[in-house]
Amino acid sequence: MQPITHTSARLVLRELAVDDVDAVHAIYGDPEATEHLSFEPRTLDQVAQIIARSIASAADDPRSEYALAVMERATGRLIGFARLATDPHQPQAATMGFALRPDAWGVGYGTETVQALLTLAFEELGLHRVWAARAPDNAPSAKALVRAGMIEEGRIRGHVHVRGVWRDSITYSALLGEWSAVPAAG
Repeated sequence: MQPITHTSARLVLRELAVDDVDAVHAIYGDPEATEHLSFEPRTLDQVAQIIARSIASAADDPRSEYALAVMERATGRLIGFARLATDPHQPQAATMGFALRPDAWGVGYGTETVQALLTLAFEELGLHRVWAARAPDNAPSAKALVRAGMIEEGRIRGHVHVRGVWRDSITYSALLGEWSAVPAAG
């Protein structure tokens, strides 16, 4: 498959590069940015390993993971990390997630990132279903997922062990037929 580049109104999703380690670490190493994620802040070395694995997985055939940099179109600045991973147990299905720099919060980039991932999933990969999970206390993520056209499905109890405790997750999904009617963000 060709390298992924997806452009939306204000963002570009593109393949990760080795040079992205510091910019991704500014997200994955930040306690505020990772507060509601399923892991604690990562070290610079851990982020370098994540990016190396992501770059390697981009060459897999068939490809099962799309780990992408989220860039502001206007500035070219890396503001986020987005991931879409197909599910080997569910034909034509994938899970998605994203994280943005705190200084990029509150302007609709989360919704636009989710819509870009859904476009990739449905229009480019021909998937039928995409699902996501969020921390119960992450209200901005809930708004972004719903605004992007996802439907809340329910709660997975004791789903994630992070910071020494078990945490629930709230799940969302989008189906190809439902999503196609959602207008693009921008």
